[in-house]
Amino acid sequence: MSTAPPKRAGTAHRGWAWLLFSALFEITFALSTEATHGFTRLSPSLLTVAALTGSILTLSQALKSIDVGVGYTVWSGIGGVGTVVFGVLVYDEPLTGWKVLAFVLILGGAATLQISDRRTARKEAARRDPDSRQPVA
Repeated sequence: MSTAPPKRAGTAHRGWAWLLFSALFEITFALSTEATHGFTRLSPSLLTVAALTGSILTLSQALKSIDVGVGYTVWSGIGGVGTVVFGVLVYDEPLTGWKVLAFVLILGGAATLQISDRRTARKEAARRDPDSRQPVA
């Protein structure tokens, strides 16, 4: 028996928006960490701490309506891909075919998890209210 509180119905879209904001904070955190030069530069160090704090706070909001396994996996996937993309743009890191393939696989996995989460939510809603007659995709 799970001790986790039940996910709130009807907040899935808000949860995914929180997750996107959280991933943007995560990207900022990773990129600003590089700019701290080992936390010897004040401004990037403060930005790093603020971005990490924002990332965790918004992730916790997202997880109110998204399962932790799905939410964390999508969050880390978006953060990872975003960090590599911006690493190429900001720090002139090389972009290889293998990195692009990894992006496609990560984003495909994240999309599949989101679809799975939606299907699960619809099935749960139909189970609770069988008269709703909402199609389950």
